[in-house]
Amino acid sequence: MSQFVNRREDIVSEAVDGLVAASGGKLARLDGYPHIRVVVRADWDKSKVALVSGGGSGHEPSHAGFVGPGMLTAAVCGDVFASPSVDAVLAGILAVTGPAGCLLIVKNYTGDRLNFGLAAERARAFGIKVSMVIVGDDIALPDLPQARGVAGTLFVHKIAGALAENGADLDAVTTAAERIVAGTKSIGMSLDTCTVPGTAKEGRIPEGKAELGLGIHGEAGIEQVDYTDAHSAMEMVAGRLAAEMEPGKRYVGLLNNLGGASVLEMQVLAHEVRQSAIADQVEFLVGPAAMMTSLEMRGFSMSVFPATADDLMALQAATPLAAWPGMNRLSAVTVQDLPDGLRPIQPIPSKHPATAAFITQCCEVLIGLEDHLNQLDARAGDGDTGTTLATAARALIAAMDRLPLADHTQLYRAIGLELSQTMGGSSGVLLAIFFAAAGDAASSGQTMVDALKAGLARMQEIGGAELGDRTMVDALQPALSVLDRGWAEAATAARDGADRTAEMDSARAGRSAYLSAQQLHGHVDPGAEAVAQLFEHLASMDQSRAFASQ
Repeated sequence: MSQFVNRREDIVSEAVDGLVAASGGKLARLDGYPHIRVVVRADWDKSKVALVSGGGSGHEPSHAGFVGPGMLTAAVCGDVFASPSVDAVLAGILAVTGPAGCLLIVKNYTGDRLNFGLAAERARAFGIKVSMVIVGDDIALPDLPQARGVAGTLFVHKIAGALAENGADLDAVTTAAERIVAGTKSIGMSLDTCTVPGTAKEGRIPEGKAELGLGIHGEAGIEQVDYTDAHSAMEMVAGRLAAEMEPGKRYVGLLNNLGGASVLEMQVLAHEVRQSAIADQVEFLVGPAAMMTSLEMRGFSMSVFPATADDLMALQAATPLAAWPGMNRLSAVTVQDLPDGLRPIQPIPSKHPATAAFITQCCEVLIGLEDHLNQLDARAGDGDTGTTLATAARALIAAMDRLPLADHTQLYRAIGLELSQTMGGSSGVLLAIFFAAAGDAASSGQTMVDALKAGLARMQEIGGAELGDRTMVDALQPALSVLDRGWAEAATAARDGADRTAEMDSARAGRSAYLSAQQLHGHVDPGAEAVAQLFEHLASMDQSRAFASQ
C-alpha cells in the first residue's frame, strides 16, 4: 500500500519535526538525531513533577501529541513499533526533571520495561527522584502473565498530568497512577491489520471476519469472529468488559480509533456503547477519537475505568492539546421539536388497491436494482445510487397506509413529501420537486401524462439538467414525450435514452460532471438506467395501463 513517506529510516525523525514545527513554538525536541528523539514542552520550568512516557512510534497522536499543559512533559519516540533506547529515555528524564521528580508511564512491553527501567536506574544514580508505573490494561489474553498496555494508558496520562499540573508531589502522582493502572480494562477489535512502512501488509483477517483483542502492534488477538455489523462488534467488546467490571460501580469509557476507522464509523460505535451491556455503568465517555492508534488499523478499542469524583475533575480539567478529545457525560439523545412551518402536514389517507399495487411494484423494481445500480455508479460516482433509490422505495412501501391513494392529485404531493424526507442527496430533492409540481399540475385538471411532464419541466428548471447532460433526464424526458402513445413506446424511448448516455464523454450536471471522459465512456448513467428499467417493467404490467387511464 502506498503511503505518504519518504525513506523508511527517516519517517519518525521527520514526523517529530513536523509535529514540533506545527506546534506554534509550544513544543521542542532534544538534539541527538537520529538516535535520540524526545519531544518536550518548550515552556517547562522543572518546578513541578514531570511526566515522561513514550515507546514505539506508529501510535500517533500517542505519545508526543499529548505533550503539553495538563498531560505529559516529554515523550520519547522509538522507531515504528520499537522501544526507544535507554539513552533516549535518560535524555528525556534529564531534560525535564527538577527537584520535584519524574514519573515514567510505561506500557507493558518487554522492550519498554527494560529500556525505561534501566534509564530510571541510571537517573537515580544521578540523584534524580524517579518513579515508574507500568500499564497493563488489555484483557484480551487472560492467560498472558503480563497484560499488554494499550489505550487505557491515556487515563494515566490525563489524571496524573492534571495532578502534577496542580502541584501534587511525586508520591501522590505515583499513587494515583498505580490506582488508575489497577482499575483500567481495555479490549480492541479490528477488521484489518496495520501496514508498517516499508513492509508488506499481513492479510491475516479474511473478508467477513473481525479479530477480537489484537494488539496495537498488529499482534494476533484472542480469536477471529464473524463480522456482521457495528452492533454485534460492540456487543462482543462490551461483553468482555462487563465481565471485568464491578457491579454497581460507575465507569468512564474511552472509545479509541485504532487509526483506520472513519469518523462516521466511530460515531456509530459511540451510539452502540449506549445500547451495549455496559451502558448502565458507563456514565462518561472520552472520545470517540484517534488517541492510541496502530497506524491505519481499521478497528477500535474500548477502555473503562472506575473514576472517583477527583478523577472526573482531573479528566475534565482544561488542556490546550487538540489530541485530547475531552470527556463528556454519555447521555440520552436530546430531540427537539421542528420549528413552526417545517412539520409536514400529512394528507388524509385513502385506499385504492390498484394504485397501491402499482406503486408497490414500482418500488420493488427499484429495490431489486439496488446492487446493479450501485455497481454502475461505482464506475463514475460513489456507488450509492441503487441504495439511495432502494431506501426511498422501502420507505414509500412502509408509508403506503398513510398515502391518499384514491386522490392522485394529493398522491403526487404526498409522494414528493415522503421522498424529501427519506431520500438522500440531490436525487431526493429533485424527485420531490418533480412529484410536487406534478401534483400542482394535476390539481388544475391536467392529465397524468401532462402532469408528469409539468413535474419534469419544474425539476429541470430548478436542477438545471437538460437532454445530453448525462442524467436521468436523458431517459425520463424521451419516455414522457411519448407516454400518451402507451407504455411500450415510452419504455423503448427510455431505453434508447439511457443507452445513449454510455456514449456521452462529458456531463454537465450531477456527480458525473466532475469526471473525465475516460471515466465516463462506455458506462450508462445509473439514474437513466433506473428510469429505463422502471419503464420497461411498467410496459409489461397490465395494471399500469389501468393506472394511466385514471
